[in-house]
Amino acid sequence: LPAPEGVSLHVPQPNINATVAQNILLSVDYSCRGVATVEWKHVSSRGTTRIVEWRSGNYVNVSAGYKDRVTVFENGSIQLLNVGVRDAGYYFVTVTEEHGTNIYGTIVVNVYEIIYEDLHFVAVFFAFLTGVSAILICFMWLCNKSLHLFQKKTHKLTASNTEEIELETIEC
Repeated sequence: LPAPEGVSLHVPQPNINATVAQNILLSVDYSCRGVATVEWKHVSSRGTTRIVEWRSGNYVNVSAGYKDRVTVFENGSIQLLNVGVRDAGYYFVTVTEEHGTNIYGTIVVNVYEIIYEDLHFVAVFFAFLTGVSAILICFMWLCNKSLHLFQKKTHKLTASNTEEIELETIEC
């Protein structure tokens, strides 16, 4: 967006979708005739937070909440590391030329959470059911074997008693 005083700002990707723990690049490109100051702010339902401010070639002032999470680039872009749901919202960049001319840009960031709890629950429940079914199958096999052994002993006793009786009747 060129301004009459010679400050321009280009935002190539005004909407960014990310997932939790991902790194995102808030990409912009500015140009101006003099020395510029770049400032980034985050606006969400929790309020407005200043992220970083720097003057080209001079100093960088990063807010305490973003100290270890932001990387600054000379073209005005910043990279946010390890984003969370709290990082969703609007990101405003302001480029101020040394003569006081401002130009603004906005990037909307959506951060989505991957829900593993449901998948984890299903996997644990499936493992539990598999274990219970294996135990039940073993129990049924043992019961079946015990029943067959019991039937063989009972049948053997019955057969031997019958033979003795038959032998006795024959001897008479």
